[in-house]
Amino acid sequence: MEKEKTEDQSISSTEPLAEKNETTETDAPSDENNLKEKTPEDQIAVLEEKIVRQYAEMENQRRRYEKERDDAYEYGGFSFAKETLNLIDNLERSKLTLENDDSLKSSEGFEKIINHLDIIYKDMISILKKNNIHPIESIGKKLDPNLHQAMMEIEDENKENGIILQEIQKGFMMKDRLLRPSLVGVAKKVDKKQQNPAENSKNNEKK
Repeated sequence: MEKEKTEDQSISSTEPLAEKNETTETDAPSDENNLKEKTPEDQIAVLEEKIVRQYAEMENQRRRYEKERDDAYEYGGFSFAKETLNLIDNLERSKLTLENDDSLKSSEGFEKIINHLDIIYKDMISILKKNNIHPIESIGKKLDPNLHQAMMEIEDENKENGIILQEIQKGFMMKDRLLRPSLVGVAKKVDKKQQNPAENSKNNEKK
């Protein structure tokens, strides 16, 4: 009886070992098998591809950094320059208000005040130009949506449609970037027949 028990115990003790061996063989990682299956040439090709991708990513990051750095250097004062234009607008409005005031026109020193305002205006424009900020030419030009913003139409039988006749607010460029568009009034060509319909009707009645 004791021999039978020892034999049974030996059999039962070997069974779990067999199961453990089976699980370890089936759970072997597939990556190792894939690596073993690949030739050295294939492994080198995979590594080269990874290096190329990483190098391309590094180049893209370098270019982005250089562009951001150049933009910061070239257009770092963009917001400040845009706010400065309000001073020019206020100066122009002040001059226009003085020129339209009949009581001031007849007063002494009126011409000196206007001349001083003109000097200040020219100095401000000169300072802006030294910092690569230039006014946009508008009067007599064809409307350009990239530079001008039409605020109204002015009927004119002698001008083609879209020709700028009036500048409401001056626009500016900072190098090759639009600082603000010019606010303008553009021509709307009108035929003489459309301009005087009453006269045309009278002429037709006489005929």
